[in-house]
Amino acid sequence: MNPEDVRSEPKLVFKTASLNPNSKTIVKKRAWKSLKQIISTEKALPWPDNVVHYSSINAPPSFKPAEKFSDLSGLPAPYTDPQTRLRFANKEEYATLIALPMDITAGYLALRGASSIVG
Repeated sequence: MNPEDVRSEPKLVFKTASLNPNSKTIVKKRAWKSLKQIISTEKALPWPDNVVHYSSINAPPSFKPAEKFSDLSGLPAPYTDPQTRLRFANKEEYATLIALPMDITAGYLALRGASSIVG
């Protein structure tokens, strides 16, 4: 038996050159693209009309109702004031809401895109 065979380290099958820090091979890392980069690349290429890609996908309308948020705090709002139609999340917000003047209430409704208060 040769003494050189005993001193040499066995080659491990599961280790690749990219995992070995002593390896001399250079492994190029994969560059990630943002969605904006992907869409602009797809628009530049000539595509047939029947191909589905990122910019041609149209989502159907959701069957779930839109979640409602408080007009004052932005928290999920399970309650709506029947007089002003402003949404609120808790009793402290309601106390603030009933003390607001009508012009500020109309401003909150305009920010949300709701119609203004009638009478």
